[in-house]
Amino acid sequence: MKGTVLATLLLSAAAGSALAQQQPQFTHYGLNGMSLNPAYAGIKGQGEINGIGRYQYLNYSGIDDGGSPRTGMLTVSLPILATNGGVGLSVYYDQVGQAKTANTALSYSQHIKLGAGKLGIGIQGICTYLGKGTYNAIDKDDINIPKDASDYKFDAGAGIWYEAPKFYAGISLNNIARSEYTFKSAGNSGIASKYLTENHAYFTAGYNIEASDAVVVTPMVLVKSVLPGNYSTASKFDNSRNYSFEGGVRATFNDKFWAGANYRYQESISGLLGIAFAKDNAIRLGYAFDFIAFDQDARALSSHEILLSYRLPKPNILSRPAIRTPRYSF
Repeated sequence: MKGTVLATLLLSAAAGSALAQQQPQFTHYGLNGMSLNPAYAGIKGQGEINGIGRYQYLNYSGIDDGGSPRTGMLTVSLPILATNGGVGLSVYYDQVGQAKTANTALSYSQHIKLGAGKLGIGIQGICTYLGKGTYNAIDKDDINIPKDASDYKFDAGAGIWYEAPKFYAGISLNNIARSEYTFKSAGNSGIASKYLTENHAYFTAGYNIEASDAVVVTPMVLVKSVLPGNYSTASKFDNSRNYSFEGGVRATFNDKFWAGANYRYQESISGLLGIAFAKDNAIRLGYAFDFIAFDQDARALSSHEILLSYRLPKPNILSRPAIRTPRYSF
């Protein structure tokens, strides 16, 4: 999907029109819910810090400088036991061709006991910085081509997440305000190019199957949709190219080793490997390899992704210890 985005960015549209870009997505989506949904914040009952680095379409060379898309993300999820909620932070940097994106999102989730698990209801405040570099335009004086321009906007997101010992699922929506960015052009006419951040909706789910005392098998799925236009637009949900579907399975041994596979529709087949170590297996290191199975000529052969994660100890609500006295010992 990002290959289509790259082509769109390189072939800039007419002045005054709005371009839109899809947000980055990761093969490690099953191990980093905070990147998808604000309601995930603190839902695990313990803190998590995740870092992901992704190098997409290795050795890709495009029309302009920039080459392969590169993305780095840091997420933090912390429970707040006193309020039965949690807070979260998500920061990522994404470079696709001449477009550079820096995004910061702060989240709060309120947790409600529901059946065997918890339901999180989350909201999110988002700040996004977009920068446009210099393009190799056929017409050097084309007023429609952004040149060393940038803009930033604030936006919002919301979601729900259900977490139980054997099952999780979440739905979220961001860029609710559909902020429009304005960039100066290479010409001197004063006409500016427009850039629109469309709504992005995510659905993800997974189910933990205890295959044995030591092995847990987790089927998982992720559906992403870019929703162009206002909600009153009849064709908002019609374009099949605005949807991404992927599914996979991960097997975890003694909460220490894992291996898995994933398939992204009309994009790639992926393999995942990981190991956990330190006390309580708190530190996790994972690697994902994506074999680009479709449209290799327009993309590249492979993508690579590394995950580094730290799980904090589960917190306890502090309480005053009981006072023992022999007066009431009879």
